[in-house]
Amino acid sequence: MLAAETATHAAEAGWFLENAWLIPAIPCVAFFVIILFGKRLPMKGSEVGVASMVASLVIAAGTTYQWIDRVSGAHGAEEGLGALGRVGRSLLPQAEGHTAPFVEPVIRQWTWWQSGGVEFQIGQHIDGLAVMALVLVAFISTLVQIYSLEYLRGDRRYTHFFAALTLFSGGMLAMVLAPSMVQFILGWEIMGLCSFLLIGHWWEDDANSRSALKAFFTVRVGDVGLLVGTAIVFFSANSWAQDNLDSNGFSISAISAWALSGDASSSALTMAAIALFIAAIGKSGQFPLHTWLPDAMAGPTPVSSLLHSSTMVVAGVFLVARLYPVFWQGLEILGSNVNLIAVIGAITIIIAAGLAFVQDDIKRVLAYSTVSQLGYMMMGLGVGAWTPAVFHIFTHAFFKCCLFLAAGSVSHSGSHHSFDMRKDMGGLARKMPITATAWIVSTLALCGIFPFSGFFSKDEIIDYAGENGYKAFMVVGLVGAVLTAAYMTRATYMTFFGEARGAAAGVHHDAHDDAHGDAHDDAHDAHGDAHGDHGPHESPILITAPIAILAALALVSGFLNAAPFDITKFTEWVEPSSAAVTEVEFAAVGPGEAVTVVAPGQEGSEEGDEAAAGEEAHTGCGFEAPETGVCFAPAVPHHEFKWSKGLLSIGLAIGGAVVAGAISIALYTRRDRRLVGLTERNPLFGGAYSFLANKYYLDHLYEKVIVHSIAHPIAKAVYWTNQVVIDGVVNAFGTGSRRIAGLVYKLLDQRVVDGAVNASGAAAQGTGEALRPIQSGKVNQYGALLFAAAAVGAIVLVIVNT
Repeated sequence: MLAAETATHAAEAGWFLENAWLIPAIPCVAFFVIILFGKRLPMKGSEVGVASMVASLVIAAGTTYQWIDRVSGAHGAEEGLGALGRVGRSLLPQAEGHTAPFVEPVIRQWTWWQSGGVEFQIGQHIDGLAVMALVLVAFISTLVQIYSLEYLRGDRRYTHFFAALTLFSGGMLAMVLAPSMVQFILGWEIMGLCSFLLIGHWWEDDANSRSALKAFFTVRVGDVGLLVGTAIVFFSANSWAQDNLDSNGFSISAISAWALSGDASSSALTMAAIALFIAAIGKSGQFPLHTWLPDAMAGPTPVSSLLHSSTMVVAGVFLVARLYPVFWQGLEILGSNVNLIAVIGAITIIIAAGLAFVQDDIKRVLAYSTVSQLGYMMMGLGVGAWTPAVFHIFTHAFFKCCLFLAAGSVSHSGSHHSFDMRKDMGGLARKMPITATAWIVSTLALCGIFPFSGFFSKDEIIDYAGENGYKAFMVVGLVGAVLTAAYMTRATYMTFFGEARGAAAGVHHDAHDDAHGDAHDDAHDAHGDAHGDHGPHESPILITAPIAILAALALVSGFLNAAPFDITKFTEWVEPSSAAVTEVEFAAVGPGEAVTVVAPGQEGSEEGDEAAAGEEAHTGCGFEAPETGVCFAPAVPHHEFKWSKGLLSIGLAIGGAVVAGAISIALYTRRDRRLVGLTERNPLFGGAYSFLANKYYLDHLYEKVIVHSIAHPIAKAVYWTNQVVIDGVVNAFGTGSRRIAGLVYKLLDQRVVDGAVNASGAAAQGTGEALRPIQSGKVNQYGALLFAAAAVGAIVLVIVNT
């Protein structure tokens, strides 16, 4: 019966939805092809990497289409779906009066190991969140690989770069569609390993090696939280999942349902939420574990763009969004006006924005900008703005990736491989018009200026914070918007406007100050010599085409969820339903069989429907235990857009940009004496600058206080153990061996062995001396002796025989 149901649902879901597991599988296979055969191929393996990401993108696009079709069917929107028809659909008919019907995720799993009755499975969990991330990661990864064909041309480890970059994307994709925490951790760790390889790509430079190690170990600190949190959830939810859903405590769907069931222990939920959030802090560069992320700029620029836009640093935010019911209940989101996620997100917004002001390295400005924007996403999840936070992941990927690639374009063709804005940039807008236009469009999106994409996501986070009772966090969001506009205006002016400086003016330096500049220059010596004769110019099409595409998306992608125009497609396609589902049969089956969540009926309470429709009433899933059935997502509130708040946000951002622009002109072009050298003349400004330039002294705290206080005693103890214990044992063993050898030499070798040899020699010598008189040389004597001997012998024989 189960097999029949499984087959039926598999046919209804559509080929792309049923085989979405191919999306991460293809780049993972491509990794081995590149490693084994890449150097023998015409393009050194890069063609395999690009082709694998294009294939993944095609399948992801098909999956997205069928998922939208499925959701539209559930919502009863039968009109205007095109000639291809609707292959997938919701298993559940839309219930009368329900605004957000439950749309069954497409789950397929294969068991690869069993232990103690627990099945460890690998497969896919396709829902709106997974579809959004899949198509986003595949799309961004494809553009970055195309960009890398030109940017990394001639690199010393060209093949290995594409191998690691491809596996990096495969790891993120595997994590995104994970149906269980085991697969989630697998994808999470693949990304961690690949990020270490990619950040340290030019490992010959000590700074790059240190940055790679710093990123690896800092993220590992957070990863401990992921393992602890997963263990807490498994042991707390496993029995409930087996009894109610015939699943286990590793299943993400089961964990979500358990968290909202009302049967979960509040202490277990709180401890699990805190442990898992520590993992998110480490991965997503949140305060206080954000220090690794700017240092990760030591890697090639395509790595920075991919890492900062849609993959590794977003993984922590994705973790919170994926297991949102655990955080919702464990940290009582909307249960009070402050919680851990909101606080960490708010702190991260402000401290990262402050650090961006004192950076001269353009990539470091963007790195701190990423940290700040991740703070917005986390704060959004903390204040109950699930959809705006996830939408900010979507829009942020386009404009942040574009900004990083544009910075790489400037370095590649405009500043002789330098990333120093103060030293080697300025006035590049006329010489690099495509790059400059894309940068400005993406900057406007990042600053949240209407109608660019960032406005529709970031402004919603700020608005929801206020509407959900987190007034202080709304203020933090507005302050962050002002700071964002200000530091990005400074970076834009220093790079593309004002007077040209250094390499941008045609002056070449023999050596770059920054580490990645040295490494990059080393990797592109031939290229540097070539364009050095022509001065700054626009980059080749393999670089400008991805930038232009991303800039266009940074402009228009926000209209997928444009609250001012009542466009809520992103919400409809991505946000999980908060309806309580009854008669759920969550089948965990054997190897090779599909797993589905069968929900032949659903029952949403009137309160739950009102909450889903945007009413203020805090009832329904996540606020009360379902009387019948189970909930898979909390009823997050929705709020109407108000232009009064939107205009306030826009006005503050524009104000910040105008002030920053005026200061930049006065400081960097007019050399206003009141501003030049101000940090040296004024102790207050000087102290503030030093505080920011030293990154709040967090690196000092970690490396010279915490690490030193831990590592130094450990090192001393290890040294003492080495010198006293290990060396003592070795020395004692050596001394004992020496004495034993002496005794063996003296007694056995000298007296026994040599004594026996000498004695045998002496005996032979004595015998020889005794027989010497016989050796006379006279034949008559020899004959007499022979005769005598024969006579004696004869006498003996006679005696014996008688």
